[in-house]
Amino acid sequence: MSVDERREAIARATLPLLMAHGRDVTTRQIAEAAGVAEGTLFRVYESKDAIVDAAVAAYLEPGPFRAELRRIDPALPLELKVRMIIDRFHDRFTGIFGVFAALGTHPRPPVDVNVDAIVAIFSELLEPELERLRVPPATVFAFVRVVAFASALPHFSSTISLDSAELASLVCRGIANDPPHPADTSSALADRPTTERSELCS
Repeated sequence: MSVDERREAIARATLPLLMAHGRDVTTRQIAEAAGVAEGTLFRVYESKDAIVDAAVAAYLEPGPFRAELRRIDPALPLELKVRMIIDRFHDRFTGIFGVFAALGTHPRPPVDVNVDAIVAIFSELLEPELERLRVPPATVFAFVRVVAFASALPHFSSTISLDSAELASLVCRGIANDPPHPADTSSALADRPTTERSELCS
């Protein structure tokens, strides 16, 4: 295993320990989880803080999350796609909140939010329904991001009791029953007797 591969394996093994123990995780625990001798850690990292920072940076790297979104089939029904997107965003935000909580007062690295990259993915996923949408994919992304973020917030998610299916329905359908289209109303009135049409329109 190369040095870079060893570094990656150690960082990957550290993340669950960081979530479980915070910054109190020990190098002995990290070494056991990574399947290496404790001394090996310090041949590839200069300190425990450097290992923790690498673990957090590896988790925040957006590539795997974007790949998860791309694995959703654009041919699926719209509401199911939105539900799957919300699930992935919810998991992502929950993980980030957990990592940041584990860091405590330690400086938090910036989260890379490349809006253009995500909007491009949304455009691909929603392409079969573009003619049905009232808003562009960028706005759908904004709706999904806000809803998923709020539903993943600690101490808040447990009080709203909304699952991803309900949130997807909210994004896709809103909360109101739209009134009949004027053309539909006119057509319905035209089919009624003249006296009844007068009463309805008065």
